[in-house]
Amino acid sequence: MKHTNRQTRLRTLADLYRAIDRQHAVTITYLKHGDTEPTIRTVEPYDIRTTKNGGIELYAMCRLRRDARKFNLDGLLSYTVHRIAFVLDREEPVTVDGHLIPLRTVAQFVARELGRDDFPRYRRTLQLAT
Repeated sequence: MKHTNRQTRLRTLADLYRAIDRQHAVTITYLKHGDTEPTIRTVEPYDIRTTKNGGIELYAMCRLRRDARKFNLDGLLSYTVHRIAFVLDREEPVTVDGHLIPLRTVAQFVARELGRDDFPRYRRTLQLAT
C-alpha cells in the first residue's frame, strides 16, 4: 500500500496512469470532502482529468457500485495497484441513432476525447481481459 502523503503527487499520478495503461485494478482509501470516515474501494481507473480550478480527478469504474465514479486526487489517502485485470463494462459514446462511434484516425480520437462530455447517450461495451 502506498500512502500519498509519503510520496510526490507526480509519483501517485505515474502509478495511476500505469494502472490505466495496463488495465489493472486499484484499491483506494478515499476521504470524501466533508466526511470524517475514509472509504475503501476497488476501482478500475480509465481516465485522469484536471478541473477548471486546477484540481485533479480520477475517473474509474467502482467494483462495489458497478458504475462510473470520480474521485478527487486530494481525497486519496492511499492506494494499491493490483495485477487484477478489468472485469467491468464501461459505457462508450454512441450516435443519436445508437451506433457506436468508430475511431479510424488520430484526429477522430482527439475529437472524441475533447467532446466526450457532450455525447448524447452511452452504450455498454464488453471489455476483454488481457
